[in-house]
Amino acid sequence: MQTLALVMTLGALIGLVMALTGAGGGVLAIPLLVFGLHLPVQQAAPVGLVAVGLAAVLGATLGLRQGIVRYRAAALIGAVGMLMAPLGVALAQRLPNRPLLGAFALVLMYTAWRMLRNQAPSAALPASVLCQASPVDQRLIWTRPCAQALAGTGVMAGLLSGLLGVGGGFVIVPALRRYTDLEIRSIQATSLAVIALVSTSGVAAATFHGPVLWAVALPFAAGSVMALLVGQQLARRLDARRLQQAFAWFSVLIALLMLARAFAWLAA
Repeated sequence: MQTLALVMTLGALIGLVMALTGAGGGVLAIPLLVFGLHLPVQQAAPVGLVAVGLAAVLGATLGLRQGIVRYRAAALIGAVGMLMAPLGVALAQRLPNRPLLGAFALVLMYTAWRMLRNQAPSAALPASVLCQASPVDQRLIWTRPCAQALAGTGVMAGLLSGLLGVGGGFVIVPALRRYTDLEIRSIQATSLAVIALVSTSGVAAATFHGPVLWAVALPFAAGSVMALLVGQQLARRLDARRLQQAFAWFSVLIALLMLARAFAWLAA
C-alpha cells in the first residue's frame, strides 16, 4: 500500500506540472521514476509516457470543449511526432542506461534555460511570426513556412518522446511561442493535444520492444489525471510567469542529480 501511495503521489506531481505549464510532465516523470522507484530509464520511459499521455488526453479534451486547441496544428505536429517516436524507442533500447541519463539531464538543463530566458523582460515575440492567428476566430493562417516549422517541431518532439520517454511538451510549447502569436492558454492546450498523440505512438512502440510495467504505469497515470483536474483550476488563479520560473529552477536541480547518477557520483 505504501508503494502504491508513493506511485500515485509521484504521478500527481506530473499531472500538476502539466496543468500549470502545458509541458514538463514527461521531463519530470523520468527523474521521479528513476530516483523515487529506482527504475532504469528503459523501463521508466514507457511508464512515464502512459501517464503523460492519459493526462494529456484529458487536458486536450477540456481544451477542445473551451475552443482553445488549434487542432490542425496539433494534428500536423502530432502526426509527424507519431512517425518519429518509434525510431526514438528503438534507439533507447540499444543505448546503455547511463548515457541515456546524461542525455536526459542535458535536455532538462536546456529546457530550464529556455524557460528562464523567456521570462526575461526583453523577451518578446519576433516582429514577423511564421504562423499568425486570424483576428476573427484565432485560427492559424496556414503558409508553407508555417507548416514547415510545425512539422520540424513534430520531428524533434517525436524523436525525444521515444528516446527519453517524454511527451515533448518542453519542445512544443517554446516552438509554438516562437512560431505563433497564440495566447498562452491556447498554446498549452494545443501542446497537450500533441502530447496525447505522440505518447500513444511511443507507448505502442515500447510495448512492441518489451513489456510495460502496467502495475506501476496505471496508478502513476491515475495520480496524474486526478492532479491535472485540480491543477487546471489552480492555474487560473496563479501567476504563470512565477510558475514557470519555479519549474525551471526545480528542473536544474533534477538535472544535476541525474548527471551525478550518470557519472556514477551517486550510487546506482
